[in-house]
Amino acid sequence: MEKFEIIAKTLFGFEEILALELEMLGATDIELLTRAVRYKGDTALLYRSNLMLRTAIKVLKPIATFTVHNDKQLYEKVRTINWEDYLMPIDTLAVDGITHSNYFNHSKFVALKTKDAIVDQFRDKYGKRPSVNVEDPDVRISVHIADTTCTISLDSSGKSLGKRGYKTSQVYAPLSEVLAAGIIMLSGWDRDTDFIDPMCGSGTIPIEAALIARNIPPGCFREFTFENWNDFDENLWENILEEEKSKIVDFDGNIVGYDVDPRAIEISRANAERADLDDMLIFQKNNFMTGEPEIKQGHIVMNPPYGERLEEDNDMLEFYGEMGTKLKHYYEGSDAWILSANLRALKFVGLRPSRKIKLFNGPLECRLQKFELYRGSKKFKKMEKDL
Repeated sequence: MEKFEIIAKTLFGFEEILALELEMLGATDIELLTRAVRYKGDTALLYRSNLMLRTAIKVLKPIATFTVHNDKQLYEKVRTINWEDYLMPIDTLAVDGITHSNYFNHSKFVALKTKDAIVDQFRDKYGKRPSVNVEDPDVRISVHIADTTCTISLDSSGKSLGKRGYKTSQVYAPLSEVLAAGIIMLSGWDRDTDFIDPMCGSGTIPIEAALIARNIPPGCFREFTFENWNDFDENLWENILEEEKSKIVDFDGNIVGYDVDPRAIEISRANAERADLDDMLIFQKNNFMTGEPEIKQGHIVMNPPYGERLEEDNDMLEFYGEMGTKLKHYYEGSDAWILSANLRALKFVGLRPSRKIKLFNGPLECRLQKFELYRGSKKFKKMEKDL
């Protein structure tokens, strides 16, 4: 198959692990960008990228790049693309715009001009035009302008790849599936150690851990926009699905999610059932601060409350202090990874982090910090290892 350029978009801080995922899938000419990775591959790799990538948000196929200085040039150059290669008048479309330019200030305006150029081409030729469907179009198009360089791409994913399809219920401020998978991968979980999320909310972190542990394709619960493309190869796609599902493995360890809210436990169990993982995941009601969890040693990944309202700040400082004390005295011998946007409160955990990674949860700047929960001092731990 012929190779072409592909761009996988991701979250800030995940570029390197996304590149590693792509290398494992057989991508070539891999280049790290900001919140994205550019690479080359064939149609099979494009399909496989959507199915298998855990840290990607979108997979784009660029079809045209040109220079523009104003909206008139944008309109005219978009109209030079032969859009019949990609959709028909009976199809629906949506256009997403992103701009980082002094010449184009509004991404929605860029998307509108691009859409106008496409539908006008069809109207002039056929007397009818594709209609717009923002939520679920047959073809989704991405227009990206950086300074004067405009790139037009086909969005092969459709909805964000973070929308796996298993999470239809959620609690307040849920973690995205991509962010959950990424922090698990950054944490270096070996899949041999029990996995614990003491504040699991909707169960996203434990469910993503289970998908990773069993090598289950994260995209196997949903559909993709490339399935609507004119050149969609259904046989190729079915073969890829069958091949990747054949690589699913068993997992004998424990993956546990605790939460103080019984509604959160109910939602987590329902989400796990939709992912067909309810038989291997343990969700239990437990108050992290006062309860006695059944499993207290393992690989801990947690996303505690941030306390975004100003009046909550002092309460959060106390909460994070108690959280650190609980981790140190009840989860001895474990490694704990904490993601939080409350950078001040993280300093009150009372434990020295051995790693700090800057990430974003939506617009919120976060830190993913690793805490090694050993007995006594670091010197004592070293002495134990030397014995």
